[in-house]
Amino acid sequence: MAKRPAAESAAPRARLEIEFEQPHLLGPLFGEFDRNLVAIEDRLGVYIAARGAKVQIEGEPEDAARAREVLVGLYNRLDEGHDIDAETVNAIISMSGQPTLEGIIAPEVAEPPKVMIRTRKKTIVPRSKMQASYMEALARDDMIFALGPAGTGKTYLAVAQAVQQLIGGSVDRLILSRPAVEAGERLGFLPGDMKEKVDPYLRPLYDALYDMLPAEQVERRIASGEIEIAPIAFMRGRTLNDAFIILDEAQNTTPAQMKMFLTRFGMRSRMVVCGDPLQVDLPNPGASGLADAVGKLEGIPKIAMIRFGAGDVVRHPLVGRIVEAYEGKQG
Repeated sequence: MAKRPAAESAAPRARLEIEFEQPHLLGPLFGEFDRNLVAIEDRLGVYIAARGAKVQIEGEPEDAARAREVLVGLYNRLDEGHDIDAETVNAIISMSGQPTLEGIIAPEVAEPPKVMIRTRKKTIVPRSKMQASYMEALARDDMIFALGPAGTGKTYLAVAQAVQQLIGGSVDRLILSRPAVEAGERLGFLPGDMKEKVDPYLRPLYDALYDMLPAEQVERRIASGEIEIAPIAFMRGRTLNDAFIILDEAQNTTPAQMKMFLTRFGMRSRMVVCGDPLQVDLPNPGASGLADAVGKLEGIPKIAMIRFGAGDVVRHPLVGRIVEAYEGKQG
């Protein structure tokens, strides 16, 4: 195996051993060319050796314990029938360093997550502590504001929850919306009919849907009206009952647009408002409807405010560092 020993340290080193009961899971657990083990070694500064169904971990006591939690957590995911990939490995490594994260990784137990979203194509589990809080809010609260940088899963998890509720019959339709506002562009200057003009702005919502449902189901449900993807201007004058409603890029709404959108909320519906307060593309960034709504609505029962930070970015690790760099400059 391509193992790299941990850096020299004067601190006493620990040696832990795990014996796994199902050897057929060790291939996917270790990864091709042991890449998952190498990732754990590199991130936690430990040395891992596998012999048969036994794995030995050597390193500083805290790091070795974290490595054991990560391996047991990954093994339990495989045992539950879930796949693991590089993103899953990195996410569980990151979460292992957080204070007891009940239901995701707890010392000695490393149980599979208790909060998850099931769609036709995949089962989604939280990849950070804040994602776990967000997923709990999505299942519990009537209105959720998800605030934070790109790559934290705000929109993706909202679409996943919406699809799960549509499949389960909790709602009759999904309404996915974005403001058609981008830096330096106006709809009137774009070629094509109205659908062709607005589709580029809505593409991230389509991408999330196709990740949750087979393509033919997405197309069929859009054609039947079960799924509607439209700019926020199309929401005016409507009352949306029995619906799961998502507003993406909410920082680019004006206060008037935000008030109009929030008051579309109907009976037996759920609404999620996603946005990054630091990425406003309006001509007057200080006039963002998202900031205005958060200031007015925070503290109202059944309205959850979930705030993600750079540490919650679950894309490539470099994205988190980029976000931190930009937030530092702006701060």
